[in-house]
Amino acid sequence: MLHVDPIFAATSALPAAVLAAVPAGPSALAAGGEATPPPFTVGRVLTETRLDSWLALSLVLAAGLYLYGVYRLRLRGDGWPISRTVFFLGPGLGGIALVTVSGLHAYDTALLSVHMIQHMVLSMVAPIFLALGAPMTLALRTLPVRARKRLLAIVHSRVARVYSFPLVAFAIFVVNPFALYFSDLYRLTLEHAWAHELVHAHFIMTGCVFFWPLLGLDPLPGRWPYPARALLMLLSVPFHTVLGLTIMQSTTLFGGDWYPSLNLGWADPWEDQVLAGGILWAGGEFVSVTMLAVLVVQWVKQSEREARRVDRELDRQEARDRAAGTPA
Repeated sequence: MLHVDPIFAATSALPAAVLAAVPAGPSALAAGGEATPPPFTVGRVLTETRLDSWLALSLVLAAGLYLYGVYRLRLRGDGWPISRTVFFLGPGLGGIALVTVSGLHAYDTALLSVHMIQHMVLSMVAPIFLALGAPMTLALRTLPVRARKRLLAIVHSRVARVYSFPLVAFAIFVVNPFALYFSDLYRLTLEHAWAHELVHAHFIMTGCVFFWPLLGLDPLPGRWPYPARALLMLLSVPFHTVLGLTIMQSTTLFGGDWYPSLNLGWADPWEDQVLAGGILWAGGEFVSVTMLAVLVVQWVKQSEREARRVDRELDRQEARDRAAGTPA
């Protein structure tokens, strides 16, 4: 958590002329009345960790429910791939915690580059691994009959079919960043904590809507064949490149005068904005190539399973033919 420097508090009663002579430091008040953070270092990721947010509670609850489901399966003698548990708890929930609960949160309204790291992880990295964790399949295998029917009804509802349709999910995934950064919405998220937290949740939901039908292992209606999914992933790459380059080359600061008003002596808003665009550009391409590789691996495994199924069917048919041709 951020705290106002005791020295600043002690000098608050001094005359204005004296205060004017005090140099602005890490404890100087930023726009909105929040104390500006000290210079960013790797160590601050640990020292500024916050565990009292609703998001931290949600992450703990999600991890607990997932582990309880795995425990229920093991208790009745059913197996559950350990890789799915690692994906869901590690890069999935752990990735969300890394950029929202750790000390990075103290800088997400002070540095656009830190916000962009959050954007990448919440909308592109964590949702991939949450999908690979197959939490819906786990729930369907452990929930009581009535709850299972309700979950299936939600999955197969008209709303779920529309939002999980790849083209709709693709449009939401691509348009959202442009709508956020090139409108007054971004400034609103900097000025109001509730709006900032809402954007975090929105990033996660947008990423899940896009990646779940493409990479997820859960049963979803209207899932496209692998070639079409691979094509859609390739089409998403240019949009991150365009957005990243636009941010890097912009002649105006995102958020208006928000970042200059912080008076951070250790960070230049223009240089940080260029860095933020570079993070989005390079990170978007890296994640796109990675998820395409994951999709290819899934495609190969599915083809191998299909080949084995066909071989078994041919073996059975051959056995039936031999049996039919054998005299009694």
